[in-house]
Amino acid sequence: MEFLEFELPIKKVIDQIDKYKSKKNESALSNSKKYKLLQKKLDEAKKNVYGNLTPWQKVQLSRHPNRPYTLDYINNILGDTFLELHGDRNISDDKAMIGGLGKIDNQTFMVIGTQKGNNTKTRQYRNFGMSNPEGYRKALRLMKKAEKFNIPVISLIDTPGAYPGLEAEERGQGEAIARNLYEMMSLKVPIIVIIIGEGASGGALGIGVGDNIMMLENTWYSVISPESCSSILWRSWDYKENAAESLKLTADDMYKNKLIDKIIKEPFGGAHYNRDETYDNVKKEIIKSYKKLQGLSPEKLISNRRNRFYKIGNFNT
Repeated sequence: MEFLEFELPIKKVIDQIDKYKSKKNESALSNSKKYKLLQKKLDEAKKNVYGNLTPWQKVQLSRHPNRPYTLDYINNILGDTFLELHGDRNISDDKAMIGGLGKIDNQTFMVIGTQKGNNTKTRQYRNFGMSNPEGYRKALRLMKKAEKFNIPVISLIDTPGAYPGLEAEERGQGEAIARNLYEMMSLKVPIIVIIIGEGASGGALGIGVGDNIMMLENTWYSVISPESCSSILWRSWDYKENAAESLKLTADDMYKNKLIDKIIKEPFGGAHYNRDETYDNVKKEIIKSYKKLQGLSPEKLISNRRNRFYKIGNFNT
């Protein structure tokens, strides 16, 4: 497992445990006082590190290289029932945007989400989770298809933002995201949105309009990343920790400000510490959300969805 800088005290203890384990057999370990002391030391180190995470540390955890990505959730929650659908029927198939049909407990869902890569080659292939306009148009095509056949939509968000390249702007990046916002507000089927990692800017919001919006515990959702905010306000990335604090981007902040409906618990230390538990928690929340939404008429769904976004922010008329 890889460790972030603030996790190094935990790595130090784990290295001590591994070194000790290499010298002992299994039966000797179970009766070893030193081994038990090292395990206790590890528990204390985890409590010290993860017990009071700062906003910036939560941003780092959301980007942890061992953290599960969209396809991991799809493969473990929907399994072999998932059928990926490709292309926007206009330009190309954006590899940063995943979409397709699958079943959870015999209920069919249309699942869309942004996908990062697990190594250098796949990160380049997935464009580091940054979608082009054709990615958002593919997502909209699939959502419209789901609406046609009365299939609920699940949106899994983990992106550092929409691709900012010149070619993306030339192909209408802003229009594609704006079109998704407009169309999703009127979609006649339930939309369940879950931020599973990074939720940055319009790139996240382009598939983020929903009836029930949830965030995993160590994720963030904001109009701008801490680094970009720091570079704009302070002309340097050195103030990214201050920016993360000021942006109020954590799941706790988002819930307090009534921008999301629920925080999904992660295993202590992050989703990557126990992936199966994380998948199970996400699956349970999807089923629970769908059961609440399935009885609502299309008119009620649309009305509730629009009202929740109308209420965001403070303004005078």
